[in-house]
Amino acid sequence: MAERLQFELVTPERLVLSTEVEMVVVPGTEGNFGVLPGHSPLISTLRPGMIDIYETRPTISDRIFVVSGIAEVTPERCTVLAEEALTPGSFDRAATEAELQAIEGNLPSLREQVARATGSDRDRLAAELRGLEHQQAIARAKLQALAVTTSH
Repeated sequence: MAERLQFELVTPERLVLSTEVEMVVVPGTEGNFGVLPGHSPLISTLRPGMIDIYETRPTISDRIFVVSGIAEVTPERCTVLAEEALTPGSFDRAATEAELQAIEGNLPSLREQVARATGSDRDRLAAELRGLEHQQAIARAKLQALAVTTSH
């Protein structure tokens, strides 16, 4: 079995990272999963969270936050196609906390509107609700990433 695997992180705008690593840990929608050389083939959707990159274990050499996307794993490679990729240092804690507070303040009212609406209004409001819940998940994941990053 090979000792390293190729890791690539791509956004719609650019190739963010292409490097050989010992291991990468990816935030799948069903939970984080680690990828080592020789991993079984896998395709997973991603949730907002941190990708941990290990050039040499046991130390994390790099961390990158992804908003959502897809990961494709083969025995030799892990490719992440991310909607957006950010460094944890680019987060503004106060702005993210304010954004989360605003989102969580709007959710109850929007849920109530969805419950009362019918037909195409209900469909439109339900789509708006899903978008707001996704923004909430992103903001919470950013705050969690900040907490982990500042504790290390």
